[in-house]
Amino acid sequence: MNPLPARPEGAERFSLQRSRALRWAVGIGAASMVAIGLVLLFLLTQATNNRELYERNYTRLFVVNVVVAALLLLVIGWIALRLALRLRRGKFGSRLLVKLAAIFALVGLVPGVLIYVVSYQFVSRSIESWFDVKVEGALDAGLSLGRATLDTLANDLANKTRAATNQLADAPDASAGVVLERIRDQLNANDVILWSPSGQLIASAGESRFQLNPERPTVQQLRNVRSQRAVAQVEGLEDSGLGAISNARIKALALAPTGRLGLLSEPRFLQVTQALPPTLVANAIAVQEANREYQERALAREGLRRMYIGTLTLSLFLAVFGAVLLAVLLGNQLARPLLVLAEGVREVAAGNLSPKAVLQGKDELGGLTRSFADMTQQLADARAEVEQSMEQVNAARSNLQTILDNLTAGVIVLDAQGVIQSSNPGATRILRAPLAAWEGRPLADMAGLENFAHSVQAQFDAFLSERAQHGLDHWQQSFELNAAQPHLPQNAITLVARGAELPGAARLLVFDDISEIVSAQRAQAWGEVARRLAHEIKNPLTPIQLSAERLEMKLSGKVGEPEQAVLTKSVKTIVDQVDAMKRLVNEFRDYARLPAAELKAVDLNALIHDVLHLYGHHEGETPPLQPVHLELDARCPRILGDSQQLRQVVHNLLQNAQDASESAGKRGEQARVTLRTHWSESTQRVRLTVLDNGTGFPEHILKRAFEPYVTTKAKGTGLGLAVVKKIADEHGARIDLANRVTEGVVHGAQVSLSFAVAT
Repeated sequence: MNPLPARPEGAERFSLQRSRALRWAVGIGAASMVAIGLVLLFLLTQATNNRELYERNYTRLFVVNVVVAALLLLVIGWIALRLALRLRRGKFGSRLLVKLAAIFALVGLVPGVLIYVVSYQFVSRSIESWFDVKVEGALDAGLSLGRATLDTLANDLANKTRAATNQLADAPDASAGVVLERIRDQLNANDVILWSPSGQLIASAGESRFQLNPERPTVQQLRNVRSQRAVAQVEGLEDSGLGAISNARIKALALAPTGRLGLLSEPRFLQVTQALPPTLVANAIAVQEANREYQERALAREGLRRMYIGTLTLSLFLAVFGAVLLAVLLGNQLARPLLVLAEGVREVAAGNLSPKAVLQGKDELGGLTRSFADMTQQLADARAEVEQSMEQVNAARSNLQTILDNLTAGVIVLDAQGVIQSSNPGATRILRAPLAAWEGRPLADMAGLENFAHSVQAQFDAFLSERAQHGLDHWQQSFELNAAQPHLPQNAITLVARGAELPGAARLLVFDDISEIVSAQRAQAWGEVARRLAHEIKNPLTPIQLSAERLEMKLSGKVGEPEQAVLTKSVKTIVDQVDAMKRLVNEFRDYARLPAAELKAVDLNALIHDVLHLYGHHEGETPPLQPVHLELDARCPRILGDSQQLRQVVHNLLQNAQDASESAGKRGEQARVTLRTHWSESTQRVRLTVLDNGTGFPEHILKRAFEPYVTTKAKGTGLGLAVVKKIADEHGARIDLANRVTEGVVHGAQVSLSFAVAT
């Protein structure tokens, strides 16, 4: 199970920072919304006590609330869009997150709507109750009562001032101050002033004495006094707060007659100022302010109701939007550990055991993510150990396979029924059969290996039956088998095989080709025989020849004609047979004393041309009965060889090929011998092949063709191919011998040698 590739570390860090920034932004927005909502609720609770402050800041708060509500609505819409996209894509955890958000939103929305409905009814009815008819009548009556009281006090002061003017009738201007002090005491006034007809100060008593420029009555006031004899007015009620209470007073102005007669005498004006009682002034101002505020609110009643209802609605929106936003955030906080766990489980199921995300929360879900991350790390460590062990096993297996592939011995693993389970290239090379393509099939079904397979099976059966009795752990046996495919250029194979049992009832068969060893042993034995025969036979041949010649010389002319003819013929026969024996002995000697090859770089094509000069057709000569056809590969590089011995090899092969064609009774082109060279780039070797059109080798000769004294010729010693084989072994060349078969008919033989290239 291969692990999925983990995401890049930079991408994970960027995603984590982005998620953290988003949470911070949402948290700040939520905190701002809560702060604004708290301020709004505080102002609503303080509206009755500080209406001016509330009305002054209402527009700003309204705009801010609208902006915050719009932003929250956008955020909620964006979150809803993301949830919809996650749900549409089928992303894990989307349904859970939607359910949690919906539950929290309903928990916040339903109570909010209920409170809003109740508050709406309460505010509407409360505002209507503020403007009851009885309240308005009471405020009007109180205002009228206050005005009537002030008017009564003003009229009373005016009448008293008018009566007091009689005391000034005979008083001159110089002594008027004394009279004014008396009048001030009588009327309990704060200030008394006597004005001339032109509005000039004559005398004063009270506060005005300390003023450099007392306030003079206006021309209109003086005119009214002349027509009405006395007037009074209330002043200072226009001020607010403590100023109205301290400055509220009644100012009375009356016409003071003079006792002097004459055209120049003019009336004077007496001005009396009396402070109003503070309690009366405060009550009058309170009634007046209450009536004014009541009238203002009565006129703006609908606007006030809309203001309160709008504020309440905004508060509801803020509460609902905040509840939805908190629902999403809380839902995300609850679902996030589950999503992290689900993502981690999916990655683990896919084989990705990379470090998993861990939440730093102290709750149980955060602890669960940490436990899961620890478990994943333990799994990763365990898998790393297993992979390391598997790598070691694979390395050991690879080493074993490399060893098996490079073993010169053949190795085959069979089951109890003799079915091939595995094999190495050495087995294919030795048996010269496609064992790799034959895996899963019985060895006995391969052509040419039936007897070998049955023999091996019999050896295993005997081994298993006797193993417990004799304590054997393997068996060993030699086999001689033919080629698996007889038409290929290969010889009989001598094997030494060793068998043992493997776990699981499998069977191990190890074998090696000892044909070369057997052939070398035979060649060595025949060489020793040839050496001894040459020594034992050559010594008596010369005396025999000399004795026969001496008998002919002594008896010639001494016997009759018939006896002479017998003598001559007998001596000639003895001499000819002795010469034949000498030639045979010389061949034995040459085979036994074949010198070691001196390997040098040799141009094989040039050497072949040089040898074939002896077999060529020259002008004026009879054409050869067995012509030689050359197919030389010009790409052939130089090979490592002994040129003298290679000449002997080519000569022996050509001679054997021509003899085979002659023995088949073929002449001319039908008896043509082909000599071919070929350069193989894949094996880096040069191949020499000689082909004839003879009758081929019989089966019993094909198996032992390279052994000394094995021949199909009527004449000859059978040492030609043996010498070729010995020279090939000296050169490290592989030699193959086979019949040329076409559609099951043998039409000749071929001998091939494969040489290494000179470096």
